[in-house]
Amino acid sequence: MKAGFLFALAAFFGLAHAREPRYTVMRVDTRSDDLRLFLRDEQGAPLHRLKRLDTWLKSQGKRLRFAMNAGMYEPDYAPVGLYVADGRQLAPLNLAEGEGNFYLKPNGVFLLGADGPQVVESSRYPALASGVRLATQSGPLLLQQGAIHPRFDPGSKSRQIRNGVGVDGEIAYFVISDDPVNLYEFAQYFRDRLKCSDALYLDGAISSLYAPGLGRRASGAKLGPMIGVVEQGGEPTDPKRK
Repeated sequence: MKAGFLFALAAFFGLAHAREPRYTVMRVDTRSDDLRLFLRDEQGAPLHRLKRLDTWLKSQGKRLRFAMNAGMYEPDYAPVGLYVADGRQLAPLNLAEGEGNFYLKPNGVFLLGADGPQVVESSRYPALASGVRLATQSGPLLLQQGAIHPRFDPGSKSRQIRNGVGVDGEIAYFVISDDPVNLYEFAQYFRDRLKCSDALYLDGAISSLYAPGLGRRASGAKLGPMIGVVEQGGEPTDPKRK
């Protein structure tokens, strides 16, 4: 009986491991969707949480279609690397060496400019900076011209809920894994399922998605940069009201 139970348990975990990970994909047409980056409110106070971001936007008669964390941040929640919102650079490009995923070269920048959305290797950004409306730097690159990052191990046991962004023409795909995945699997999804040639890792473990239309209202950890699509959303409200 005990041996049979152990066999069944092993079979269950084997099937669970073999099951293909699930992902939630938010498709953004940058020609028509109002994609924005967020960090602080108009008073300069950090927004920190996706729900608070939505409440703040509703006070202006707007709402979020969706939002997620948009890159790595320091202990004070300031961006680790480049941050450009509404055409203004608030944090500079970071080409330094260091430890951790952000510094696993090549890292990259997701940007939106006159030529549409792009994911580029970080050192290429200065040549593209003119006219950029928004940009966020993170790392590592998941895909570069269709190639998965050379440091990724298909057999890695490091599994997290992860989120990232990939581009295909004028379309940006913002993706969060619904199951813990390693970096290779995550990159593979952008390449094989979404047919992206370039994609950027945004973060893991703290990855969150706020998408009311999908019933996703993750509060999660405090965040630094956030990115999302804004829509008109009815009458302005007082964000201080409970």
